[in-house]
Formats: sequence, structure tokens, C-alpha cells
Amino acid sequence: MKTFTPKPADLSHEWYVIDATDVVLGRLASQTANLLRGKNKPSFAPYADQGNHVIIINADKIALSGNKLGKNLYQHSGFPGGLRADSYAELLKKDPARIIRTAVKGMLPKNRLAKVQLNRLHVYTGSEHPHVAQQPTVFEIKQISQQAK
Repeated sequence: MKTFTPKPADLSHEWYVIDATDVVLGRLASQTANLLRGKNKPSFAPYADQGNHVIIINADKIALSGNKLGKNLYQHSGFPGGLRADSYAELLKKDPARIIRTAVKGMLPKNRLAKVQLNRLHVYTGSEHPHVAQQPTVFEIKQISQQAK
């Protein structure tokens, strides 16, 4: 039996919606990275671009395990001297999408394909999103934060 190699005509990009309410950040990021890479498909190949579009809603309601709200998340702007320290509590108020995008980016492989896959991530703070026309499928993460119960 020959090994199946996905061709560009075989590739499809589905749309998924994830509700981030009371979901731990690491669990959300790992599930999102798997969907973005297309690892949920039986025809997965690490070199083929068969990832999905992922829409994350309620990004401002994610849960952080442990004592991470007071700790710093160091970010660099890309310019010389651009190192700055922002805490998770500040970022949850100012830009919660940045926390999720950074966590998902860290779980993707470090190659050219990762940038293409990360562009398929859409993060929104509210419960509404403008991608209704794509008819996204709801992807549910069953394990939520223990503190939410």
C-alpha cells in the first residue's frame, strides 16, 4: 500500500468556534494549535497546509491557573530597547487577544508554515464575531477551570 500524500486539491479549511469562557489558557492554546495545524484530520501531514480557521470568542473571560495574574509576561516590540513587562492582569483589561495569540504562537512549530497558520486565528473579546457567513462549527473544550465551579 502506498503512502497517502495530500495534494493541494485535497486540502480543505474548515471553520471552528471556541468559547473561551472559564477555559484555562494552556488547554485553550494547545487545542487551538492542533486545529490550526489540521491535526484533527486523518490526512494530516506536517508539511501540508491543511489547517483550519479558528474563531475564539469571549477572550476576556479566560481562566489562568495558579498565581499568574500578578506575574509578568515579557514582550518585545521588535525594536531596539523595546523590552517591556506587562502583567496578565493588565493585559486582560487592555488586550486579552494578545495573551491568547502569544500562547498559541508558542505552541505552533517554528517554521514558515506557522505564520500562515497563525493568520487563520481570529480572537474576539465579546460573544459576537463577523464570520457567521462561513458557518463555523462549534468546538467545545469540555474541561474548564476548577475555580469556575
